[in-house]
Formats: sequence, structure tokens, C-alpha cells
Amino acid sequence: MNICPLSKRRTALHALVGIVLAGASLSATSADYPDRTVQMVVSVQAGGSTDTAARLIAEKLTDRLGQPFVVVNKP
Repeated sequence: MNICPLSKRRTALHALVGIVLAGASLSATSADYPDRTVQMVVSVQAGGSTDTAARLIAEKLTDRLGQPFVVVNKP
């Protein structure tokens, strides 16, 4: 069975989203954590699909937790 690279990326992205949201729900239980802007480091250049997905996740986390999440690209 040959899995295309796009399917692998989607699977990895879905796993990442699950991990981030699980961590967000755990940190939401502590009222004072985090106490400053959270930086999400993305290891690709800005403008790609991974960057766009990270920015969407950051936006949702900001809305859900009321804490600013910022995407930082470090290719």
C-alpha cells in the first residue's frame, strides 16, 4: 500500500491539532497560566499550508482560552 505524501502530512497535521487542543484544554483549567503571549513555533516559511493551518489553530486557541497565541516561523 502506497500512501501519498499529502496523506502523511494531513495525518501529521491532525495529530498536531489533537495534541495542541488537548494541551489547551489542560492549561485552561489553570486560571493564571499562561500569563503572557504564547508563541507557536512553525518550522516552515510563512505563507505555506502548514503556516496557514498553524495560524488558524492559533486563532481558535486565542478565542477559546482568551490568551493571545502568535505563530513564529523559523524555517
